[in-house]
Amino acid sequence: MIGYVTVGVDDLALAESFYSAFLPGLGYSLDVSSEGLSYSIAVTPDQGYQPPDFYVKPPFDGQPASTGNGAMVAFEVPTQAMVRKLHAAALASGGRNEGAPGFRAAYSAHFYVGYLRDPQGNKIALYCSSRDEPGRPD
Repeated sequence: MIGYVTVGVDDLALAESFYSAFLPGLGYSLDVSSEGLSYSIAVTPDQGYQPPDFYVKPPFDGQPASTGNGAMVAFEVPTQAMVRKLHAAALASGGRNEGAPGFRAAYSAHFYVGYLRDPQGNKIALYCSSRDEPGRPD
């Protein structure tokens, strides 16, 4: 089980604008500290699964942040309409489009995804794989 995910950034204000454009829509709340941005989802005592926290921080070693080639963080979204809405909100808040929301021929018929880069260049996916949503028309 993943406990948390951290991405490095050099400009926390730009990162906060980008991530706060879509993470609250997925239930994340933000805590800002001198160390950076901490996004988490509140968990009730009876809930067995704790979603991983998502941290956005300057690198601990003091060097400039860099992105991983092939690294990506994917956030599950409940509906295809919400994928489109959150993708657009992230683009309007400084993100770069890496693939418009939609189905991909290489993935399953119910995998609907939009790809982004945050202002630092970290790759983000917003996806819905709900079988309650329409599948890819083949």
